[in-house]
Amino acid sequence: MSRPRSGRASTVASPRPSSRSAGGRPGVFVQAPKSDIYVALLGVALGAMFIGCILLVLVLQRYEFKLKAASLMPATASATALA
Repeated sequence: MSRPRSGRASTVASPRPSSRSAGGRPGVFVQAPKSDIYVALLGVALGAMFIGCILLVLVLQRYEFKLKAASLMPATASATALA
């Protein structure tokens, strides 16, 4: 758990010297948050979306990127008579 950022909550004596006397930037030290399982799941979801987009492009490339449905045009009279 990280330390609080407010000035009032940081009045507890700390074993570390203040950052001004150490020559660093003034302020309160706050640990960077660590990655957890949810960050890993975000990476998995991003990878799945990327792979899905690549597969969609490959399928559309098979049809030469034609988006109109030509097979749904009305059938001719001779084709219905044979059925």
